[in-house]
Amino acid sequence: MNDEDALDTSHGSSFSPGPNTSTSISTLDLDDHQHTLSPPTEYPVTDTNESPSQNSNVSTPGLSESDRNFSQISLDDVYASQEESASHEEPQEEEPRPYPAVRIDVSEDSAPHIQQISVPTAIHEEEEREDTRSPSLPHTPHSAPSPSRSEPHALSPQPPSTPTASVSNPSLVVRAPAAPPVPSSSKHRPVRSVGPSILDKVVSKTRPPFLPPKNRDEDRKHMADWEAMMKRSRQAEEKRRKALQDRRLARERRIEESLHIWEKEVVPDWRAVQRRPELKKLWWSGIPTKLRASMWEKAVGNPLALSKDSYRSCLTRARRAISNKTFSIAIMDLLEDDIRSTLPSLHIFHPETGPMYQDLKDILCAWVVARSDEGLGYTRGVAKIAGMFLINMPPPQAFVVMRNLLERHCLRSFYGGPGAKDDVEAYYRIFDTLLADGMPKIYFNFKQHQISPAAYLPDWLIPLFLDHLPFEACARIWDVLMLEGDAFLYRAALSILAVLEPRLFFPDRRELLELLRGESKAALEVAKRDGKPLNGGKYEIYGVDEETLWERIDSMEDWWKESTWTRLIQRELPDL
Repeated sequence: MNDEDALDTSHGSSFSPGPNTSTSISTLDLDDHQHTLSPPTEYPVTDTNESPSQNSNVSTPGLSESDRNFSQISLDDVYASQEESASHEEPQEEEPRPYPAVRIDVSEDSAPHIQQISVPTAIHEEEEREDTRSPSLPHTPHSAPSPSRSEPHALSPQPPSTPTASVSNPSLVVRAPAAPPVPSSSKHRPVRSVGPSILDKVVSKTRPPFLPPKNRDEDRKHMADWEAMMKRSRQAEEKRRKALQDRRLARERRIEESLHIWEKEVVPDWRAVQRRPELKKLWWSGIPTKLRASMWEKAVGNPLALSKDSYRSCLTRARRAISNKTFSIAIMDLLEDDIRSTLPSLHIFHPETGPMYQDLKDILCAWVVARSDEGLGYTRGVAKIAGMFLINMPPPQAFVVMRNLLERHCLRSFYGGPGAKDDVEAYYRIFDTLLADGMPKIYFNFKQHQISPAAYLPDWLIPLFLDHLPFEACARIWDVLMLEGDAFLYRAALSILAVLEPRLFFPDRRELLELLRGESKAALEVAKRDGKPLNGGKYEIYGVDEETLWERIDSMEDWWKESTWTRLIQRELPDL
């Protein structure tokens, strides 16, 4: 019978060998739906018409004992459907097993024992499907013929949690003793690191990760060059700092030497400063410390017509409200928290050890009572202003000057609460216009990142720069602010942005906002490494000091015009 005849009979329930199949037959590949013929494999001649019990004792080479149990494959429709569903699975070849495998039963029994069991029918069927999917794999005969399929299986029950392994010899099962529990310990065994050392991690930073690695000599050379460069940078920074310090000391000496001019020409008539440019320039250089209180008081004036007893009366009302427990607890908590953050580098307003803590608290309570008559509450940041006044003058005088200064329209708008929201927005537009005219690069950078003046300007103006600038720079700004008014607030704010300009071009909006708040992580790390104090002005970590800031203020003479400020005020605030 030829191959086509064999293919025609593959759908029947029996197979009749032809005359040329005395030594080999063509086996059927059941993995394919078309029942194609696979290469012939040498097997003894068997009659498929015989019953399974008659062929059960036939020794078939290449099959193990468990394989011979169900070596008779019936090609009826039931088994054909099972093989057809299994044909979709990818055939997996089994490695030849020269030695009989054992199944290890690891349970909690105290003594090991060996139990004779038979493999369940499911295991035979699984092995039968695997042998059918790969009939051409040879098997090593290593066991005697097993009983026929009709014999009953003696299956010993196994607990479901017992881990078992697939075996070739199903009659042998070895049960091993349970492993002793490993004691848990919170301490880890020290393991020697196999990775790079700390020095290697530093050295590796001299090469980008996407480039091939350097050799050791080149790496050392580049590391030495980097250290030399950093050393020169530190020397240049120290030289610049020393030059600025010398300039500041020289300016202070000139101020002290000009004291007689102040006493002779400015103190008798301070308005002469507005008429004489040389006296105005002298004022801009800084007021002598001993004359600062009187000059501030004269420059601010008393438009509210407050008496000298106004402080005592407001403080008496505040103490009465505190004793009667009618003073707002929320305002008191906000006030105390504001005091703790007032000029921390001076340590004179500390709640426990500061000698001027009680004076600052009294003046703030009196200010709250005075504003309560207008329906206004406490504004965070006013403690810095009150503290600056207390450093230079006694509390009654400081209270009067502070109230009159905060009544100027720009500061009153920022301290006026929700009712002054429209005026604050107008001042934001004025600042945006000045920024676009004087520093267009910064303006367009802020617009690109959607950063408006509301994100940083109130933090500067409400405490009058005391949170962000060094104390000496703030004192000099205050000297000019008392004389020039609200316009100088904006000029000083623009000069701060001019000093920070090299740092403002971040690709990330979050990083830019952190820098404007004085919280840049990179600058803080550098300041910690250099040992700079972090309890002063927030912008000191950026190198903003009095001399650098004043250089920018002086350089704005080329484009800053008071007429521009007046025109913008009339446009945005016509009712002022």
